[in-house]
Amino acid sequence: MTNDEEASVVIRLAEEKDAEAIHKGLLMIARHMNADGKVTSTVEDIRLHAFGPRSAFEVLIAETEQAFVGMSLFFPSFSTWRGRRGAYIQDIVVDERFRGRGTGVALLRHTAAHVRAQGGTYLRLSVDVNNVSAQRFYERLGLSWSQEERIHAAYGDAFQLLAGLHENGV
Repeated sequence: MTNDEEASVVIRLAEEKDAEAIHKGLLMIARHMNADGKVTSTVEDIRLHAFGPRSAFEVLIAETEQAFVGMSLFFPSFSTWRGRRGAYIQDIVVDERFRGRGTGVALLRHTAAHVRAQGGTYLRLSVDVNNVSAQRFYERLGLSWSQEERIHAAYGDAFQLLAGLHENGV
């Protein structure tokens, strides 16, 4: 990539026409993590949940005139202890062909600026335990690893069981 091409990377808020590129970005992450089979979402899921009447998330797209370069997918968060809005970055990726050129930094900075413009005061994200390069990247940018908390999740049958218990008044 030449300096002219580097200068032409633009970061913008995603539009409905970007649903396919967003989904391809998710598949890039899965391939990088050797987890291709874990992605069950579809382009239509992205279109419906990002751009429908009750959007669940927003995406910033990094691109050149010729190509998708990367993205940051995030959604609103609220800290009850801080009493402040923020955002949780669910997925961030830069195409391997464009890594090492500042695009990841730019995506994080643009995400933080976008969240701040909406009244937010923080960002949160989680990193796969085996993705050491991403952990180092975030730490260099001032995102510290929280030793005080761990993410717990209920998926699939565990979620259904929880939801069923709630419905039965338990």
